[in-house]
Amino acid sequence: MTRSWTPGTPDAALSAIAATPRLVVALDFDGTASPLVPDPMAARALPEVAVQVDRLAALPDTVVAYVSGRSMHDLRIITEHTDDSLIALAGSHGAQYWYPGVGDAESTGPDTADGAREELWTAARPIIDRYEGAELEPKTFGMGVHTRTATREVETAVFAEIDALVAERFPHWRRRSGHRVLEFSSRTEGKDAAMAALRKHFDATAILFAGDDVTDEDAMRVLEGDDLGVRVGPGESAAELRVENPQEIALLLGALADERAAGRE
Repeated sequence: MTRSWTPGTPDAALSAIAATPRLVVALDFDGTASPLVPDPMAARALPEVAVQVDRLAALPDTVVAYVSGRSMHDLRIITEHTDDSLIALAGSHGAQYWYPGVGDAESTGPDTADGAREELWTAARPIIDRYEGAELEPKTFGMGVHTRTATREVETAVFAEIDALVAERFPHWRRRSGHRVLEFSSRTEGKDAAMAALRKHFDATAILFAGDDVTDEDAMRVLEGDDLGVRVGPGESAAELRVENPQEIALLLGALADERAAGRE
C-alpha cells in the first residue's frame, strides 16, 4: 500500500535507508527530477533537486543515478552531464550505462538490425507530421512519439496509426506507453534491468528509486526488502511512499541527505 510522505515529519522507512552502508539513489528524470515540459529536450532538473542530488553524491558510500527512457546522448544533454560527473546514468530504459570514473559501459545486448530504426523513422515521420502537437523522438534503439502539446483526440489518432505501423513492420519490438508518449524499442530491457545493474556495479546494500510513470513500475516491482520506492504524483504503484511532484522530491532528497550526513559524522 503506497502512503503519502509528509515533508518535515520523521519517516521510519526513509531513516532506515539513510542508514544503509552503501546507498544508490536512482531517479527517473522527466516528471521526477524535472517537471514535464512541452519540449522534451528543454527539460532540466529543478534547481532544488539538483542541489540535493549534488549533496547526496558528495557523501561517502552514496551514489546518485538518473534512470531514464531517454537515449544516452539526450540524457546527458538534459541532465547537463559532464565527463567528470559523480552522477551515474542509465539510459534507454536500462540498455545503456555511464559510470563515474569509467564512462560509457559496453553494451551487452543485441544491436538493432542495420537500418531498422531509420526505416521506422522514415515511415513514421509523415504520419506524425500530419498531427498538430505530435513530435518524433529518434532513439538509439527505436523511437518515441510525444503528444505533450496535442489534444487527447490527436493523441489517440496518431498513437493508433503508429501502433499499426510498428505492428506491421516490427511486431517484436517492445512497446511502452507513458505520460503523453508512446515508445518502441528493439531492446527489451526495462528499468528493472537498471536496478540490477546499478546494484551489482556499486555493490549497493539498498536502492531508493523514485519515478512518476508506468515504465517506472518495472523498477518498483523488483525492489528488495531494504530498498525504498517513491512514486511521484498519482497512479497505482508498487512504491512504499508517494510525493506530489518534483518539488516534494527535492524535499525528500534533502531529508535523506540530512539524515545520511548526520549518521556519518
